[in-house]
Amino acid sequence: MKQVAQFDVVVVGGGGAGLAAGLEASRRGANVMLLEKSEFLGGTTGISVGSFTAAGTLLQKAARIEDKPEWHNEDMRTFAGDRETMNDWERRDWFAQRAGETLDWLRDLGLEFHGPTPEPPNRVPRMHNVVPNAKIYVAVLHRELLRHGVSVQVQSRVQRLLRNDTGTVVGVEYDKPDGTLHRLEASSGVVLATGDYTNGGLIKNEFLPREVASIEGINPYATGDGHRMAREVGATLVNMNLIYGPELRFVAPPRPPFAQLLPGNPVLARLLALGLRWVPKFVFQRMIKGLLVTWQHPERTLFDHGAILVNVHGNRFCNETDQPELSIPLQERKIGYILLDQTLAHRFSAWPYYISTAPDIAYAYLPDYQRLRPDLCTKAKSLADLARRIKIPSESLVQTVRAYNDAVAGGRGDSFGRKTLGCRLSAAPFHALGPVKSMIVNADGGLCVNTRMEVLDPSGNAIPGLYAAGSVGIGGLVLWGHGLHIAWAFTSGREAGRRAALRRREP
Repeated sequence: MKQVAQFDVVVVGGGGAGLAAGLEASRRGANVMLLEKSEFLGGTTGISVGSFTAAGTLLQKAARIEDKPEWHNEDMRTFAGDRETMNDWERRDWFAQRAGETLDWLRDLGLEFHGPTPEPPNRVPRMHNVVPNAKIYVAVLHRELLRHGVSVQVQSRVQRLLRNDTGTVVGVEYDKPDGTLHRLEASSGVVLATGDYTNGGLIKNEFLPREVASIEGINPYATGDGHRMAREVGATLVNMNLIYGPELRFVAPPRPPFAQLLPGNPVLARLLALGLRWVPKFVFQRMIKGLLVTWQHPERTLFDHGAILVNVHGNRFCNETDQPELSIPLQERKIGYILLDQTLAHRFSAWPYYISTAPDIAYAYLPDYQRLRPDLCTKAKSLADLARRIKIPSESLVQTVRAYNDAVAGGRGDSFGRKTLGCRLSAAPFHALGPVKSMIVNADGGLCVNTRMEVLDPSGNAIPGLYAAGSVGIGGLVLWGHGLHIAWAFTSGREAGRRAALRRREP
């Protein structure tokens, strides 16, 4: 054990919530250390599309859009649907009242946004899209942390929270890749901003159905560390069965898409944002499609119109219109391929038949995937040749398609119980999209916190010195709809950092 270092506030996690918490705590006069377990900052925020949905922003006012946080709160209820009974209405109202201010705060730091754009059932346009991509959130906030003297360490995984004799959280214990163990004292508080638990095997096995718990999440570092550590000191977990997904996702590209390689340069972002004010909407949509074909899911309408899923043996294995995401993890290598003929390929090359979308931001069609994700697109003049190209048995694929076409001709459904068969797959050339796999997108289960972002015990009492923000501190909120998790990350992170810093002045 090395010598103990001392800080006012320790922030655990370097995603959007943690970066905001560290910056706000430092601005309030605290001496801050931020620890991130991976090799780089960003978390789930850094791999998102980057939309930020909020009401009452200065950009809305500039566009003469009348909006109110109360309206946003009501519209979030509509998004939640039958999950509304699980929602913490008081905290959602608190969030709605502050999200617009947070977006304006980000703009003051030098971030630029395109929009606002509409997303029904939001009654007015309130989705703001960061320019050029979510990577710039990380770059700008990291720059601000360094300017304010915040200490930042990556490859530093926090293992447990430290408490004194009164039960107050007073620091953390963490390790480095070389195996050394370190301690940090936090005289004012610890802010957990460790993300969700979509890749936390043990915690998923405890709270999710077995067939879902085995499915991986999008962010490999979202392992539920904060949930576990806070629970060990008496914290309450809420809505731990509430996840978004699983859903089909294309595998990640062999290299980051171009938009993710853009430098996180605020000057570049400002120039892009200024330019976008005068360019047609379709130009912006074209810019965003590089991320769209990487991070969004294929639409179910592909299967409604006749596409099928095959595994690495060339066989169908499920009713593609009824939760195929639960069947893919049971296949060899946990992957599949979406098969289309030329009739379907032509149909999904133009509106209204898109393969994926970020609603009202952009729509991606087959030519977009062929241009931007050639690693996912295979085309051949015959089924046998297509099978050889994606390295699956040709005889099996030919037989599989023949059986499917016979079922379509019969008009009575197929052996998997699929009733909506669509068209026959008979027009050459044939197309395969994939591999696709099943993934959990995010989890809305987290620590129970109050509007001061203090972590609560089962009696509703705050655990002294412990705060949580972002996905780990979301417990009790249901955030369905684009741009809400980003908005929550920064809004809750700011509040947690502010409260932790102000605790220095409390008796």
